Amino acid sequence: MDIYEIRNELNGKTIFELPLRVTYYARVSTDKDAQLHSLSAQVQYYSELIRKNPSWRFVEGYVDEGISGTSTDKRESFLRMIDDARSGRFDFIITKEISRFSRNTLDSIRYTQELLRYGVGVLFQSDNINTLMPDAELRLTIMSSIAQDEVRKISERVKFGFKRAIEKGTVLGSDRIWGYRKQGGRLVIQEEEAELVRTIFDLYANQQLGIRRVAGRLTDLGYRNSNGNALSFSTIRGILRNPKYKGYYCGGKSSKVDHKLKKVKNFTPDQWVIYKDEVNVPPIVSEAVWEKANQLLDRRSAKQSAEDRTSYQNKYPYSGKVLCGLHREPYYRSLYHYKSGDREVWRCREYVRDGKRGCASPPIYTAELDDMVRQSLWELPLEKEEIVHDLIQIYTGLTGGAKIEEELAKCRAAVDGVLRRKDKLLDLNIDGRISDEELALRNGRFNEELEKLRAQLRELEEERRKEREMAERMEGLTEAVTRELAFPGGFSIGLIDALLDRAEVFGTGSGDLLRVKLYLKGGPDELEYTVRRVRGGASVCTRRYI
Repeated sequence: MDIYEIRNELNGKTIFELPLRVTYYARVSTDKDAQLHSLSAQVQYYSELIRKNPSWRFVEGYVDEGISGTSTDKRESFLRMIDDARSGRFDFIITKEISRFSRNTLDSIRYTQELLRYGVGVLFQSDNINTLMPDAELRLTIMSSIAQDEVRKISERVKFGFKRAIEKGTVLGSDRIWGYRKQGGRLVIQEEEAELVRTIFDLYANQQLGIRRVAGRLTDLGYRNSNGNALSFSTIRGILRNPKYKGYYCGGKSSKVDHKLKKVKNFTPDQWVIYKDEVNVPPIVSEAVWEKANQLLDRRSAKQSAEDRTSYQNKYPYSGKVLCGLHREPYYRSLYHYKSGDREVWRCREYVRDGKRGCASPPIYTAELDDMVRQSLWELPLEKEEIVHDLIQIYTGLTGGAKIEEELAKCRAAVDGVLRRKDKLLDLNIDGRISDEELALRNGRFNEELEKLRAQLRELEEERRKEREMAERMEGLTEAVTRELAFPGGFSIGLIDALLDRAEVFGTGSGDLLRVKLYLKGGPDELEYTVRRVRGGASVCTRRYI
């Protein structure tokens, strides 16, 4: 039946007497057990109500669990029901009340009007509104406005509850805080994760590694996030910035702008509610270490944000050194993911901003840049044999033969000293000047000290053995130094900064071929290379002589 026929029939009959295809919509706003039980009761009630009516034909209903009614954006079953109405799958929908559809007035009216255009009416049973009746829209507007205002009141009550919780020191927010678990509104230290947090602060504050190097070191140590992946830059930075780790309560970081909107206002740290509370928030690191880490983080952040190219150059060896030959814009670093592993690559800033429309210049891999710099170094007019000789002299000078012997002598003397003190301790016990209990306690300490000294002796003897082997392998050392000058592991930031002024990348119209101009500091004005990429991911870099 279409809307015109239904409304004509309703002049003398009720909706329950019309031959309609009827479905239902059920929803609860949380996934708590009591609410899910309510949902089950709704489904059973409406299924039986529709099936018992001889005039109606039952169409399987639509159910959303644990989803708020403020907006329909994430309610999959609701949106599927609208699509099915458009396809003409049913004529009528029964639902409990307006708030089941939406607590937003505009959403409620919009969707009921859309359903009417598809020839589908809705019965809001508790509100006694049938959208097929002429006065339905007015009543719907009034009832939806009331439901919407109820959401506003709930939102205000929740905000007030948050404020009171903060005043009482109740820890709010996520249950997943590295190093802690929440219990009764308080934080309890989880020692295994707390050790990770302490390691992060030690590496950053005491050893002064950058965040990316900290991430790499954590990966080497076997630390992973809950998904089994390496800890990200943002995760580590968030841990360093969190005052909870020094034993401070921290709340009021953000607030929802309006109960109808998704937008959340994040406050700056000076607007947060922060105070020392080691009872509810036990510290994982000392306040001094936390402050040291954050002062360092502030200095580094200021340096990175400064409009100074050198601040960016400290990030990676080629940062700020690679330029687009077309736009004269810097190339930005990225990672390409291949089955064989990740590869570091550089692309023009315009490409990063707008894809191929922004820049057609080709990417260049770090390995290709390394290869060209390596070739350039060996083509410079340097006395390589003298460099190798000088380096060997440095290496052999660093072989601390005499120093190791000195350390061994000190260590052996320390062992003898501990043994003499053990003998004296036994004499004191025999003379009755110390008890058996004190003898056992002090003797245990001496044994621990002896074990440490003997372990140090073993390390020194192993080092001496290696030094003697090195002295016997001067020929092999020469080869090793020569190989080292080829920089097989790539170049450090300091070395590239000292050697390379810039590299300019040019396309050739072929994706497998590009040109690169290198400008070395103190070297020739310009060195030009062609880079040809061959199958299998390999590249051949060749010097072009002009």
